[in-house]
Parts: sequence; C-alpha cells; structure tokens
Amino acid sequence: MLSDLSEVLWRERHLLELLVFKLEEEQLVITSGRTRWLAHAAREVENVLDEIRAADLGRAIEADEVAVTLGLEPGASLNQLASAAPAPWDELLRAHRDAFCTLTSEINSLSSGNRDLLAISYRATQEALAGLQKSVMTYDGSGQSAAQVAVAQLVDRAM
Repeated sequence: MLSDLSEVLWRERHLLELLVFKLEEEQLVITSGRTRWLAHAAREVENVLDEIRAADLGRAIEADEVAVTLGLEPGASLNQLASAAPAPWDELLRAHRDAFCTLTSEINSLSSGNRDLLAISYRATQEALAGLQKSVMTYDGSGQSAAQVAVAQLVDRAM
C-alpha cells in the first residue's frame, strides 16, 4: 500500500516540476514579446494542469486506502500519514510533503508573476493602440474643440 502511494506521489511531483517548467517557459515567451507563441505556451500549461488533476484523484484514493490501513480517517493529510507510517516510509512521506510545499510556492509565485506581466503587456498594448487614432480631439487657444491630425508613428509589431 505505501509503495503504491509513494509511486503516485512521485508521479505527482514530476507533474508539478513539469508545471514549474511550463510556467517559466510561458514567462519567457511573455517577456520576449513573442506573443505569437503565447497561446501555445498557455495551452501547454493547461494540459499539465489537467494531468495534475487526474493524478490528484489517484493520489487521494491511494492516500485514503493507506490512511485506513494505518488506523486513520480517510482524508488524512500527508503529514498525518507520515506520522503514523513505519520507518522508512515516514521519512519518505515527509520528503514528499516538503517537496510539494516547495513546488506549490514556486508555482504560486510564477503564476502570479505571469498574470502581472500579462496585465502590464495588455495595458501597454491598449495605450499604444489608443495612440494610433487618426485624429486627437484637443482644444485650441480659444477653448474650442479642434481635431488635430496625428503625426507619423512607429508601430512595434511584436506587441
């Protein structure tokens, strides 16, 4: 039972590490300005998240079976399982828990940073597009509304 749970935990750790990689990859795409690949990078992140959701269900089933075997209630935390497990499983389960905490922190930081970068890019794009209007409504010296023709402008196609 404990070996099956450990296998599932290793698989989930691998997927979380893959998610960290995909989020870093997405961040590189965002910061490079190569938005052509942004949808593809986001899709890859979603694919890994789907795999994690499926693995999480398998982990919950295995963990509940181990909990009952160790005399705990189903739904016991990984820390509770580690406390009740015999050696060397106790240390291995704690190591998995510590790795999950570290990976979760990394994932939260990366996803938050990516959201911030996307928001900044969106605002910059909106400002650039607003500056491309054919005419700008201003006021002349007498306070009357006057349209001025915009001067030549450069457009960064990478946006």
